[in-house]
Amino acid sequence: MNLESRKTLMPDVAHETATHARGLDWVGMEGIALPLRLDGDIIAPAIADVFVNLADANARGIHMSRLYLQLQESLANGDVSIARIGDFLQACIVSQNGLSTAARVRLRYDVLLERPALASANAGWRDYPIELEVELDGDGLRAAFTIELQYSSTCPASAALSRQVISEHFLRAFPNGGDAGEIAAWLASPAGMAATPHAQRSVARIRVELANGVDVLPIAVLVDAVERALGTPVQTAVKREDERAFAEANAANLMFCEDAARRVASVVSKMAGCLRYRVQVSHLESLHAHDAVAVVCSK
Repeated sequence: MNLESRKTLMPDVAHETATHARGLDWVGMEGIALPLRLDGDIIAPAIADVFVNLADANARGIHMSRLYLQLQESLANGDVSIARIGDFLQACIVSQNGLSTAARVRLRYDVLLERPALASANAGWRDYPIELEVELDGDGLRAAFTIELQYSSTCPASAALSRQVISEHFLRAFPNGGDAGEIAAWLASPAGMAATPHAQRSVARIRVELANGVDVLPIAVLVDAVERALGTPVQTAVKREDERAFAEANAANLMFCEDAARRVASVVSKMAGCLRYRVQVSHLESLHAHDAVAVVCSK
């Protein structure tokens, strides 16, 4: 028996009738390794989840291998654009030979952006996790992406209490006043820092549903705007002058999680191409063993 004969005899039980006939919302695969091309030359490792619906209630299963092969053919080493992904999803539906009427894909990868130091002439790279979701059905193409940004948050209440403690220590050290030189020396000494406010690394998770016609994800524009609004993004290269500038930035941007959520939402809501949004900020508390979280969504 030659190879071609063996192929024709291979059973395909997927063509059998389903025993509990009904359609299925989504069928597919999760966790597929995939290289993506970002900004033309940068290859980013990604994880893809791809699904189609099973509209034919009597069909036992979809042609799953066709989804995998279509993913590799359409998106591996390709630019990440909504139009390109839309073409891929249409090809996934066609590949099922009438079994499916909708398709969706989720891509998870990191974008690297170079960020300048606050005061020195140095710079470094920050990674921003991205999750891109695109769905195609009879109502058209819909796309949304989620991005995570890290920043520092210093508690306003803790800062106020720290100032009170320092003030009380100052009055005890200088009950009758003192000259400017003595006071400056005292403030610069350990005695002048009798209390410090608690601060923590914090995370903003932003989900943006894109309006029709948006083809390229506005990652850099969004990151720049949100980090300016927060005022305290985590740093890369840090010399002493940068650390001092970071301390000043934190003092100038004291914020509860509620404050941070409002700052981020004020920026995202004005972003071109944003149809709807969801902002969640999490302050990974150094005072508590639990986190402080605030969420705001578009109406």
